Amino acid sequence: MSTHRKQLEKYADLALKKGVNLQRGQGLIINAPIEAAELVRIISAKAFGRGAKNVHLEWNDEVLSYIKMKNAPLEVLENFPKWKAEGLEEMVKDGYALLSIYGPNPDLYKGVNSKRIAKANKASAKALTNYRDYIMNDKTTWSIIAYPQEAWAQKVFPEVDPEEAKEKLWEQIFHITRIDQEDPIQAWEDHNEKLRQAREYLNQKQYKKLHYKAPGTDLSIELVANHLWHGGSATSEKGMEFNPNMPTEEVFTMPHKTGVQGKVTSTKPLNYAGNLIENFTLTFEDGKVVDYEAESGKETLKHLLESDEGAKRLGEVALVPNESPISESGHIFYNTLYDENASCHLALGKAYPTNIRGGSTFNQEQMDAHGVNDSLIHEDFMMGSAELDIDGETKEGEFEPIFRKGTWAISLEDLQETPE
Repeated sequence: MSTHRKQLEKYADLALKKGVNLQRGQGLIINAPIEAAELVRIISAKAFGRGAKNVHLEWNDEVLSYIKMKNAPLEVLENFPKWKAEGLEEMVKDGYALLSIYGPNPDLYKGVNSKRIAKANKASAKALTNYRDYIMNDKTTWSIIAYPQEAWAQKVFPEVDPEEAKEKLWEQIFHITRIDQEDPIQAWEDHNEKLRQAREYLNQKQYKKLHYKAPGTDLSIELVANHLWHGGSATSEKGMEFNPNMPTEEVFTMPHKTGVQGKVTSTKPLNYAGNLIENFTLTFEDGKVVDYEAESGKETLKHLLESDEGAKRLGEVALVPNESPISESGHIFYNTLYDENASCHLALGKAYPTNIRGGSTFNQEQMDAHGVNDSLIHEDFMMGSAELDIDGETKEGEFEPIFRKGTWAISLEDLQETPE
């Protein structure tokens, strides 16, 4: 067996064991690009080997997606197939796990009218609301892993030919996901434990606000009462441990939807709907974006913010030390799954209900009362750097350092002394 094939086998094992934690008798949905057929076949064979009752494939082809987005009548883009939404919803309600294989072309829709893209995204988000709520409430296990499609690899490594670019990106993926270690499963268990220590320390602290200072950023973020920090592995409604993102380097929680004040400047490009938004600044008042600028992609940013009322507010705040493996690689990946784990980030749009005590049972009225943001979108953007300082404000109004120069200002001893 070739070295590359062995690495793919280990990657597939990791996705099934530590990613979705697939159980005997459980079904599996795989969202994947057609370029990833070899990996999908390996995962499917291993899933059935673990006793999966079914593996359902949702294939996508970026070339066909571009053709449709560019040429289809607008009424087609504005109507997501009801049968497809209902089918996906039926499967997750039946306990299917979801594995997404992700590696989109960052420039896929360059030159396509941004209004067409916005309308298609809104139609999809509306149709899949119940399906996505099932995932965001951890009612089943789910995970996202990367695959180096050619266009993405060429964006990251433009100086080499396509085949070499893919190999170089595979090397990065295998290193960052710990596949190149002797025992990747154990390496992930150790990594999850470190993130558990960080989140439990912050959960005990229950800071009232976080204060951010960096070049172009001066921001205060109020956290909801009884917020919960998560990070690393998560636990499904049925008690199954899984890793939603592979890689992951973050701990994250819920901002109050009306409690964000000040200005924040992005530090990495945001790939949204096949277009890049670069060097942008958002100004918040009472939790809402009231002004914005962007060096490029401003029209795309405008459509993102206009998705609905909740798109102008934050749904997530995430802490990532600057010395993460992704950051230390020295590459910009133009891919949110990777870039968000290189940098502290925030998310516009819907909050994860699991980031507040009891949130998975809240109705809309209760969510509003607790300051939980709701939206059709959830889009992470990166704003961390080696120059970022973050302070936590206690309920008594005292300020305590959390991050200094882009990394933890909390000692490891503090983290290790904090029990679950």
